[in-house]
Amino acid sequence: MPPRTPLILATALLALAGCQGVSLEPTDQPTTGSTRSTQDIKASQKQLDTLTVAKAGTMAKYSRDRFPHWRSTGDNCDVRDTVLKRDGKKVKYSGCNVVAGTWNSLYDGQVLNSPTKVDIDHMVPLANAWRSGAAKWTDAKRGDFANDLDDPQLIAVSASSNRSKGDQDPSTWKPTETSSWCEYAQDWVTVKAKWKLTVTTKEKAALEDMLENC
Repeated sequence: MPPRTPLILATALLALAGCQGVSLEPTDQPTTGSTRSTQDIKASQKQLDTLTVAKAGTMAKYSRDRFPHWRSTGDNCDVRDTVLKRDGKKVKYSGCNVVAGTWNSLYDGQVLNSPTKVDIDHMVPLANAWRSGAAKWTDAKRGDFANDLDDPQLIAVSASSNRSKGDQDPSTWKPTETSSWCEYAQDWVTVKAKWKLTVTTKEKAALEDMLENC
């Protein structure tokens, strides 16, 4: 009789797969942790190509006060509270204010267990927006941009990563959590496209690189 060892081994592997959900088939899932589909990535690449490439504008007359935020959302709530509620888990409130919960910081992977450790970051920083077209807007439109809850413009992240980022674009700053690069690049492109803001040559190159490596 032929040796039964290969048959026994195969049977054992199949049993293991059935019990533990182990797949014996190869997978093409990305290793970066991104859940974005190939179709999403290609759409972002096409969207990036529609953005106008231009030199960064001047910071003359810039002030964060020209981007009024955080707007009230009623009952002593504001946009910051809204983002904390949206991005957090097991969030607890005192009236409308968020007083507890946990937040996963996209930029550095930190798990934050207090709202005092959380910053609400503008995906495209206000100063970057000013340099790429917002200087020509009215203060009302800049306020709409600074409080944009419809697009991936506002995100709860660690205070330390937000301060590290400052007003830099992807050519000079990227999340230390490299598995977030795909999402970061896509969200940056989405916001710039929605608000018809320009990108610099280096900024576009950095975004292309992150999207191509998703």
